Amino acid sequence: MTDMASLMEDRAAAKVISDKVQKPVDWDSPKIARNIKKRYAAERRFKIYGLSAIGVALLALFVLAFSIGSKGYTAFFQTYVQLEINFDPAEIDPNGTGDPAVIGKANFDDLIKKALLARFPDVTDRRDKRDLYGVVSGGASYDLRERVMENPNLIGQTRKIWLISGDDFDMLNKGYIDANVDEGSRRLNDKEIGWYDALVSDGAVEKKFHSRFFTSGDSREPELAGIWGAAVGSFYTLLVTLFLSFPIGVLAAVYLEEFAPKNRFTTIVEVNINNLAAVPSIVFGLLGLEVYLNVMHLPRSAPVVGGLTLALMTLPTIIIASRAAIKAVPPSIRQAALGLGASPVQTVTHHVLPLAMPGILTGTIIGMAQALGETAPLLMIGMVAFIVDIPGGALDPATVLPVQIYLWADSPERAFVEKTSAAIMVLLAFLILMNGLAVYLRKKFERKW
Repeated sequence: MTDMASLMEDRAAAKVISDKVQKPVDWDSPKIARNIKKRYAAERRFKIYGLSAIGVALLALFVLAFSIGSKGYTAFFQTYVQLEINFDPAEIDPNGTGDPAVIGKANFDDLIKKALLARFPDVTDRRDKRDLYGVVSGGASYDLRERVMENPNLIGQTRKIWLISGDDFDMLNKGYIDANVDEGSRRLNDKEIGWYDALVSDGAVEKKFHSRFFTSGDSREPELAGIWGAAVGSFYTLLVTLFLSFPIGVLAAVYLEEFAPKNRFTTIVEVNINNLAAVPSIVFGLLGLEVYLNVMHLPRSAPVVGGLTLALMTLPTIIIASRAAIKAVPPSIRQAALGLGASPVQTVTHHVLPLAMPGILTGTIIGMAQALGETAPLLMIGMVAFIVDIPGGALDPATVLPVQIYLWADSPERAFVEKTSAAIMVLLAFLILMNGLAVYLRKKFERKW
């Protein structure tokens, strides 16, 4: 009887619950209306929070881009000074032989000094002369030498030649030096300001596109420094990195995803690969310093060493991205290939890899873009050296764009500030281009399953 009573009570309770559940909902009730209003308000707040976050991010990006661009765009232009140069045969080719070896050894710097003194004959003091010679860059004599070597007919003539100015006069012409402040508070004295004003009044000062910035290597003189040496060094470094990390990374991803047995060993390998992706880059620099330089005795500050070091850093990124792309290929593709008689290797090489290649390339390009912007590991292996010559191969001494930016940022001259910002702009352009290429490849070759 007790069991029967308990059963009846349970049925009664179930009926009450069923009646409550089946009771129709009054959608017009104030309570339901308040709940719906709260949900819509929460949704609007969530959208506002998301849009605000995006706005803050875009604002920060704009401020960063404007700060760099406003300081760096002037580096793409350089001040030139026009002087009347007398290509004196007694100075350039005394014997009139026309021998390039003789012309190449001529003192073209003296020709520029004579032209400056002829333009400002009242300058007689030794200190004033030294300041006057700073109107023109020390590298202008090399430009004159190249001009005469290309056209020996200039010897014996007097021509008005545009010569690259010194860095201080360039900064004055660009407005970075205020001529109205006290003389002790600026790098140029009143006499130098007067010489500049005299040249401007004669129309002998002009800003021109600074092609040397893109075609020359580093220099102690800001007006002569360029990024081409660092760009070539970055190219060779990334080339070595790509040739090593791409095939090794893809093969490792294929083995782990398609052929490796699921046991303790492969689990340990996978965990370590994921951990390596989060290791600070300077640790790879220490590893490269010890293995490649101290043990293998490879050339210091060479792109081959930088490429080997960056390959170690890039490998985990490529392996993880490649595994994700391979895993995204539907199992039906593998089953169909195996069902038609293809071997496991043929299935992977003929079907899985081609379909996963867009994702693999995307991960590889992102990894290479990360390697392009790295500085810390390259500092550890000595690629911070001052390199003037353009590297001719992966074994020649070189530097890379991030390290070049680091070197210029540490220089005391004001003119290197704009060089630093301009080099950052070039580096960001390369990074945006590489990431844009990754997005394009993913969109172009992406398959919908």
